[in-house]
Amino acid sequence: MHVAVFAFPFGCHALSLVNLVQKLARAAQETQFSFLNTEESNNSIFLASRTNLPDNIKTYNVADGVPLNHVFSGDPIERVELFIKETPKNFKMAMDMAVAETGQKISCLIADAFLSFSGSVAEDFSIPWIPVWIPVPHSLSTHIYTDMIRQHYANSPSYGCSNSCRDGNDVELEEKTLEIPGLSELHIADLPVEVLPRDAQETPFSCLLGQIGNMVLKVDTLVVNFYQELYPKPLLNDLNSKFSNLLNVGFISLSMPPPSLPPSTEDTTGCLSWLDSQKSKTVAYISFGTVANIPQGEIEELAQALEVSRIPFLWSLRDNIKDCLPKGFLERTIMHGKVVPWAPQIQVLAHSSTGVFMTHCGANSVYESIANGVPMICRPFFADNKLNARLIVDVWRIGERIDGGVFTKTGVAKSLDLILQHEQGRRIRSRVQAVKELALKASAPGGHATQAFKTLVEKITLVYP
Repeated sequence: MHVAVFAFPFGCHALSLVNLVQKLARAAQETQFSFLNTEESNNSIFLASRTNLPDNIKTYNVADGVPLNHVFSGDPIERVELFIKETPKNFKMAMDMAVAETGQKISCLIADAFLSFSGSVAEDFSIPWIPVWIPVPHSLSTHIYTDMIRQHYANSPSYGCSNSCRDGNDVELEEKTLEIPGLSELHIADLPVEVLPRDAQETPFSCLLGQIGNMVLKVDTLVVNFYQELYPKPLLNDLNSKFSNLLNVGFISLSMPPPSLPPSTEDTTGCLSWLDSQKSKTVAYISFGTVANIPQGEIEELAQALEVSRIPFLWSLRDNIKDCLPKGFLERTIMHGKVVPWAPQIQVLAHSSTGVFMTHCGANSVYESIANGVPMICRPFFADNKLNARLIVDVWRIGERIDGGVFTKTGVAKSLDLILQHEQGRRIRSRVQAVKELALKASAPGGHATQAFKTLVEKITLVYP
């Protein structure tokens, strides 16, 4: 058997998918896997860990669509849209290369569900198509119901206005909830602009995601990066009615239960050694991923709160943002804080000293926090961040939202104090531990996630070219 895998090379999508593929490759050692992704994304994933790849996985580069000597505007979505314009021909070329090199025809196509065109590619090759949904399934539902949402809420004040309008304190938006099975606690304001586009205009990216609803008509098996136990029942029932095999295989980028921490001396960042010197559940870990652009004013407010509160903090802050810190901040906080350009996030969250995670609410970060039983302080920025924050704060009740949605000195101090010092924080910690236990139970032998993964292995090994 020869399985081709199409990755979406932005955010943490490709990393999540390759983790799933590695698990599949170890479970189906006679099956060959060809992982198709852009060169830049492949390099960022594999350069440090290529020797750990199972022998039955081979990576192939697909064209990223960036013209030679292209000067980027600074809009993070620009890379995405150049890539989309290059699809699907870039993936088809890489498939041909994989077939030529291995001497094996493709027998199955696994693809990030964002790449909605992959279903047509599978049809062209007359092979099964198994899409993988990486974000939370609530987000999947908003894309399935995009047409209905747009028709129903087209008269909303935010539909057809700019990002600044969408990000404002629009009272009507904040109070109006979605009339979709299982999403009644989500608000219109939580929706990504790809569902309700800014300026009411489609972009190549929103067009691509807009095709996800058509997936329902073509897909037999859908893999979801989630646990069945964490769904609201109406959402689970609705998605089960749409897909014959809804395989909730658990958090695909993580091992459950999380592995033991390595010796702190092996961590070249120094984060684990520093955490070793802190008291249990006292440290605020702060990270906003690799893409979010935080306004300088908010960086300054956050830094001031950390300095005044004296709460121990570990801040993963990209070097290009470090210049936004107040002058002398690093020197004044050296006794109770540590700032690094990159942190081993899963290990930091697993450390006993970590008491709270201040996050942008990307799906992977949320899953990693849940897997380690760490409460969250939410400052969402874009994409599905707001939707995830709503789930964290109002549905699962395992975190707090920053007052007013932006960092202020008093708002940050209030949230940190509540989680780390107050009874309400202890209740939040208790709830996130309960959610973690649900995930652990589902991942155990005989658990729903374990059974779903076994079904997926059967699906890819029993197909015929």
